[in-house]
Amino acid sequence: MNLSQEDRDMLEGKHGKAVQKSMEILTTLGEIFNAEGMITIHSVQVAGVSYANLGEAGLEFLNEMAEDGKVRVLTTLNPAGMDRENWKVLGIDEEFAKNQNRAINAFAKMGIITTCSCTPYLIGNSPHFGQHIAWAESSAVCFANSVIGARTNREGGPSALAAALTGKTPNYGYHLDQNRRGQVLVKVNVPLKGTDEFGVLGKIIGDKLVALGKVIPFIVGIPSATVEELKSFCASIATYGGVALFHMEGITPEYNNYPKPKDIEFDVNQNDMEKARTELIDDNLEIDFVSIGCPHASIHEIAILADLLKGKKVNKEFWITTARPTKKIADQAGYTKTIEDAGAKFAADTCCVVAPIKGRFKGIMVDSAKACYYGRAKNKFKVKIGTIEDCVAEAIR
Repeated sequence: MNLSQEDRDMLEGKHGKAVQKSMEILTTLGEIFNAEGMITIHSVQVAGVSYANLGEAGLEFLNEMAEDGKVRVLTTLNPAGMDRENWKVLGIDEEFAKNQNRAINAFAKMGIITTCSCTPYLIGNSPHFGQHIAWAESSAVCFANSVIGARTNREGGPSALAAALTGKTPNYGYHLDQNRRGQVLVKVNVPLKGTDEFGVLGKIIGDKLVALGKVIPFIVGIPSATVEELKSFCASIATYGGVALFHMEGITPEYNNYPKPKDIEFDVNQNDMEKARTELIDDNLEIDFVSIGCPHASIHEIAILADLLKGKKVNKEFWITTARPTKKIADQAGYTKTIEDAGAKFAADTCCVVAPIKGRFKGIMVDSAKACYYGRAKNKFKVKIGTIEDCVAEAIR
């Protein structure tokens, strides 16, 4: 790799041990992927925050990096394993809470903003079109590349942290124009509305892309999509298809930068949608847990929930997972009181994917195809997908 003098100084330890270790990680990554050199980045999103994923080995690595490491760019965190303020109400074990706080404190020591969210683009970590960033968390990466038009590879926790401490990342993959072209033309021949339907679509396309061995779809036939619908689609297509970038004609900013793929194409019709939806609803389902906010709920979604829950009472455990700053806006708007008066609970800076809730519930209802995937795979829940309205109806039944 062609390294600048600053890069070499970092690699030689002239900027401290943490920076040296970080540059070793990044240069090794760059050599594996034949990067010509390093590029400067504007922000970072670090994954691997939940103590359930880190364990003591991961925490030891963080503490080692925090001895003399300080971030050089705006850096935020992926969801933690608990709400740091509300963990007791959510039934989180005290020992887990203690260890989770140890991890957050290590990140804070490095100068990382300890807001923990899978939607950093909604809470201030908002890159511009064309900016190079180094983000981990699959749905956030997909949103940044596709909807914003920033440029990032799918970083792991250590490589994202290394980028934060150096302000650099290897110049390969989705940072390069030639690697951002659509590979498969997808024609959507069905009207779509709501986070659940966009999640189902993401599952369909993701499954197809895995079978084809392709990763960048060029999607036509969708006339409009909200931020919330795109957020849900990004989470689903990233989960089921490993997709970090898509183009959607008339919606995403780079769709007109590259020609439409011609060699491979497939259609999505109503039958496909119905079949995929049935695959996200288990038989013999006993729902005792409802959750909205995978990825983290926006203030608009929280406003909808407040309206739906006004004057009602929930009869099942009901979590709204969101970022702490979004929760504070909800507090000020009065949404929090309405929702909590109904018996639902906010779980800020965590989510049902990374929280240690395996074994606590039998069946979960969500509006998220991603939450269905992890509900089954990680927590062994039975699952059901529905609209936000369906989820509220289930909770108050």
